[in-house]
Amino acid sequence: MTQINAAWTRPGSLLDLFFESFRTGEGGVARLLDHLVIVTMDPAAYEGCKAVHRHCYFLRTSNGVDYRSEKMFMSKDYLEMMWGRNRFQQTVLELGYNFLFTDVDVMWFRDPFRHISMAADIAISSDVYIGDPYSLRNFPNGGFLFVRSSAKTIDFYRAWQQGRWRFLGKHEQDVFNLIKHEMAPKLDLAIQFLDTAYISGFCQLSKDLNKICTLHANCCVGLGAKLHDLRGVLDVWRNYTAGTPDERRAGKFQWKLPGICIH
Repeated sequence: MTQINAAWTRPGSLLDLFFESFRTGEGGVARLLDHLVIVTMDPAAYEGCKAVHRHCYFLRTSNGVDYRSEKMFMSKDYLEMMWGRNRFQQTVLELGYNFLFTDVDVMWFRDPFRHISMAADIAISSDVYIGDPYSLRNFPNGGFLFVRSSAKTIDFYRAWQQGRWRFLGKHEQDVFNLIKHEMAPKLDLAIQFLDTAYISGFCQLSKDLNKICTLHANCCVGLGAKLHDLRGVLDVWRNYTAGTPDERRAGKFQWKLPGICIH
């Protein structure tokens, strides 16, 4: 599932790029769109979603926030949006469903599921990956997150929500980072941090297009900057997929660097 507001559903915005990445991806990744639920935060986003996708859900909230416009990083409305997203994920777990959540600024090029361990209760992407997938010294990014529904993971989400008030003013990703050392051993929770060679992002960029499965416009503030750099990413990806096997193996194709955020 992913989550959007009206600013991200306009023609040429993030939702269009998100869909394009699946459709130009390899190994049948486009088939996963049939299983994608798009959670919308406002009526305009819901109508925009229904125009292009079959599985849309309007998440009604009572916090008084107008979600139609872009929410600037760490603003009050941004924090409400992120913590509301976190609470909705908890509800999905409480209903007994596993889920994979992806931000809409994640480009999907290959199926990432084979990199998610069957032993993991939670598998989360990494802003910084240090080489050991189960080391709590990795830095997480909640923009790509797989969670198995169980009593352990539901308890973790409850502690995560409580952490909002323990660490006032922090967004949910920072709170995850703050509570992981306490809660993982307490709940006997296996947290897998995903290798940025495959589940990558602008924070720690994989430059091997033969390996990469997803690419997240993290460490990048502002809708305009994300759109600029992700359009460049898709241009390179289209050239890569049109290349010959020899050209691809030789590493002829590289991201356009630097961009506004990508480097």
